[in-house]
Amino acid sequence: MRPAAALVVALLALLSLLIMSLGTGPVTVAAHEVLGALFAPAGTDPTAVAVVRGVRLPAALSAMLAGVALACSGAVMQTLFANPLAGPGVLGVTSGAGLGAALVMLVPGMAQAMGVAADAVLVLAAFAGALAVLAAIVVADQRLGDATTLLILGLLMGHLTGALIHVLQVAAGERALRGFVLWGMGSFAAVGMDRIPWLALPIGAGSAMVVAHMRTLDAMLLGEDYARTMGVGVRATRTRLIVATGLMAGATTAFCGPIAFLGMATPHLVRAALRSAHHHLVLPGSALVGAILALACDLVVRLADGLPLNAVTSLVGAPVVVWVLLSGRRWARMTSG
Repeated sequence: MRPAAALVVALLALLSLLIMSLGTGPVTVAAHEVLGALFAPAGTDPTAVAVVRGVRLPAALSAMLAGVALACSGAVMQTLFANPLAGPGVLGVTSGAGLGAALVMLVPGMAQAMGVAADAVLVLAAFAGALAVLAAIVVADQRLGDATTLLILGLLMGHLTGALIHVLQVAAGERALRGFVLWGMGSFAAVGMDRIPWLALPIGAGSAMVVAHMRTLDAMLLGEDYARTMGVGVRATRTRLIVATGLMAGATTAFCGPIAFLGMATPHLVRAALRSAHHHLVLPGSALVGAILALACDLVVRLADGLPLNAVTSLVGAPVVVWVLLSGRRWARMTSG
């Protein structure tokens, strides 16, 4: 199948899965009622409208946005660091968001002291933690200017924030600890329709920055030295793309919790399907497949009541990572064009 046709098929699959997702749950809604609830609510059963618009549509939109953000972030980071196992959490941004959430949920009286609704404080604190780590990484990039060193620094930042989270967990009460563990399992159902724009805004800004650098990313597939000969300002470009991926990954983690493996695994599936590493194909393909996988995982969570989202995404992503480890040379050849 040609790449353009494959992208069209992926888009149709996404739309079909969206209708299925909106109709599936404890209250089954037929496909025509789903369409009626979306486009002609006045002539549709009020119960169906309430279920589709009030409950399932926000979860589906947050799942698709998160899938787009994580998959595109993973594709960009794998190119920036020339590492097939790079993903949105590789720079510690996800761990920074987790530390912000831990401070609010595990430190007694923290949320009340800020004088804002508890769930709003959680989102703000997680996003602030992600941005703090992102700022530290950008400053380090300006001084070091080396992708490998930056990758190691990001991993160290992740371990440092993880250690601080463990300290907070030891000192926390049982109820607070349980709430933090549930947040760490991830969920697309916690974002209401009123907060969808706040999730979409940083993801849209980050996506626009990434799309503007597609040709630059293609040049960087062959290495930083080659990119410099093509007139690419490698350090400035890397900083901008780190900011873009940090915004997308930080916003997703803040609103939906840490989502495992989607960002790392999805770009590999797209490259294998399209037989190309060119970003004008990989980025839109990753966005579509990321949204499809996120919706599918959310649907599985809804059908298997009580199953954690991260357990489902790990079952999807872990085999892909094993496949990448077993075919490293083939991945290297694929990413070279």
